[in-house]
Amino acid sequence: MRLRGLWKGAMLVAASALLIAVVTLVGLIGFVYYNSNGGQDWNTPMEQLSNALVWDGAAYVFADDALLEEDRWAMLLDQEGQVVWSLRKPEDVPERYTLTDVAAFTRWYLGGYPVQSWVREDGLLVVGSPRGSIWKHDIAMDTQVLLQTPAWFLALFLLALGGVLSLAWLAVGRWFRQAQQVRDAARSNWINGVSHDIRTPLSVVMGYAAQMEEAPDLTPEHRRQASAIRTQSQVIRDLVNDLNLTMRLDCEMQALRKEIIQPSAFLRQTAADFLNGGMGSGFDVEMELPETPLPEVKADPFLLRRAVNNLLSNCVRHNAAGCSIRLGARAEGKELLLWVEGGSAEGALRPDASQTLEPDGGAAHGTGLRLVAQIAAAHGGKAEFHSGTPYRCELRLPVKQ
Repeated sequence: MRLRGLWKGAMLVAASALLIAVVTLVGLIGFVYYNSNGGQDWNTPMEQLSNALVWDGAAYVFADDALLEEDRWAMLLDQEGQVVWSLRKPEDVPERYTLTDVAAFTRWYLGGYPVQSWVREDGLLVVGSPRGSIWKHDIAMDTQVLLQTPAWFLALFLLALGGVLSLAWLAVGRWFRQAQQVRDAARSNWINGVSHDIRTPLSVVMGYAAQMEEAPDLTPEHRRQASAIRTQSQVIRDLVNDLNLTMRLDCEMQALRKEIIQPSAFLRQTAADFLNGGMGSGFDVEMELPETPLPEVKADPFLLRRAVNNLLSNCVRHNAAGCSIRLGARAEGKELLLWVEGGSAEGALRPDASQTLEPDGGAAHGTGLRLVAQIAAAHGGKAEFHSGTPYRCELRLPVKQ
């Protein structure tokens, strides 16, 4: 649920960033278009002003003074460059102009006044505005550059959008990591607390059960029951230890203390320790190792021994009547294959041909097998669980280069 909420938050931030970028672009284009009017008409269109200036046979008459704002002025030049009509023309504006003057002010300014011009049959209509009121600039651009302009704007827009989305992604990623850390810390504290609370009463139960097993006045049946209590208490203890370790591996809190391990010696010692720990009657362990030396691996001996012990214990736990357990290793390319097989798969694995982890992230069955898969992954390898009779698990670990 938390991950789904963070994903929705990320999508909301991305959609918001896209909306902001689109609105900004459209607003900029609209602002430029609204205020430029094609780069020609500042207030009233020049054609409309020209139509309002008519010749009545004796003089020029401006039909609608309201078209020309109070701070603007106008004049009409004849074909000779002489002013033949004007309205509110400033005193510092000349009465006569040469061809060079006309070419200059139609492109730039007239004595500092921004002006517009309109060609008529009887001359040139010039309309001016106060100094400093309007920025006027002539722009020339190569046709090829003009054709590339939309692509440049699109590229800049996508670049800005990508920057916004990247920042949003980084922010959401940081929120997710913080939420993950809070969740991992809460889970770690809960498991540590439960483990601490279980250990003390469990030690008491195991101690009393061991004393009852050795009591001479107990009947064989009661002694068997005490032995079962002690055995199951050990199972609970191992389960608590596995929970702690799997949590630390999940949260990457378990530091790997890697050493150079010689597989043959390691497996022999692990099998010997397991046999000395007591398995009950009906079990035997066989070792299968090649005659040629196996390649060395760099691994955490404690974790690797824990994985192999879990597999051996799994064979014992799910085959109460006893079985033959085989433990071996061989080199396959750049990998070392460690394998354990024995007994029936019933109760130990689901009857799939081959599996590693369940879709929900759990191991094929039980915390012990999940821990095996986690230990293999922590060493850059993988665990494969095969159903059938006998049950078989393979650990594939990279060899030391």
